[in-house]
Amino acid sequence: MGGLSASEAGWAVVLRVSAHNARFQQWKALLGNRTKRQRRGEFLVQGVRPITMAIAHGWQIRELLYDTSAPLSGWAREALDTVRAEKFAVSHDLMHELGGKANTVPELLAVVALAEDDLRRIPIGPTMLTVVFDRPTSPGNIGTLVRSADAFGASGVIVTGHAADVYDPKAVRASTGSLFALPVVRVPSHQAVLSWVADVRADGIGMVIMGTDERGILDAAEYDFTQPTLALIGNETTGLSSGWREACDQLVRIPMFGSASSLNAATAATVVLYESARQRATAARR
Repeated sequence: MGGLSASEAGWAVVLRVSAHNARFQQWKALLGNRTKRQRRGEFLVQGVRPITMAIAHGWQIRELLYDTSAPLSGWAREALDTVRAEKFAVSHDLMHELGGKANTVPELLAVVALAEDDLRRIPIGPTMLTVVFDRPTSPGNIGTLVRSADAFGASGVIVTGHAADVYDPKAVRASTGSLFALPVVRVPSHQAVLSWVADVRADGIGMVIMGTDERGILDAAEYDFTQPTLALIGNETTGLSSGWREACDQLVRIPMFGSASSLNAATAATVVLYESARQRATAARR
């Protein structure tokens, strides 16, 4: 799609970046350094849909970077016109370095403020379904689980323990923007989540803690997902921690009939989330 080039558009440019200067190195660090993301309280977002979702859901956009050499689409021009953020005109080659894809150059990138890790962001109610991902090691699995949780109507995702970073570029890309639509909260240990569950229960919501495990007593389809549920998904290799296992009110399994010995953690979560959505849709039609 054609359009005005960045140099013709007339946006107030704070800085033009065409070399590997200090500003560029900061952006590069946001992609590859978790400590730098946390220290600066921000992360770099790549992709049309993730940026669109971040804007639509009111996340704080701190900076917008655009390619100085290519005509900008209507989508990019609208973002630059309407979003209150510092604008940076960045050379084509540097945008390619930051874009994360070998064969394409993004026309727009966004530096976005991290969300607060506060369990109060997750809405509570009698139909709530919240997913806990315990100590995930793969950013891609985090993003995929968040995407599935959003697709199947979960109220939020909690990532516990020593885990991969929710704001890693691989996690953000795998979520395809759902990270910005659904509350995703990082919590150091299961104890803080159990304290939150106690508060939810004290408010009269009978939340059940349901863990997924190959030794579960019930098949997933036999569990009543119409009740408020905290659904636990364990680490990709070791499963649920002993602390979470002890906290479970119910363990469920996903029956398998082929030669596979297990499911990918994000895939297992998707199966459980689909079953929850199926049961809730059936109940709503009664």
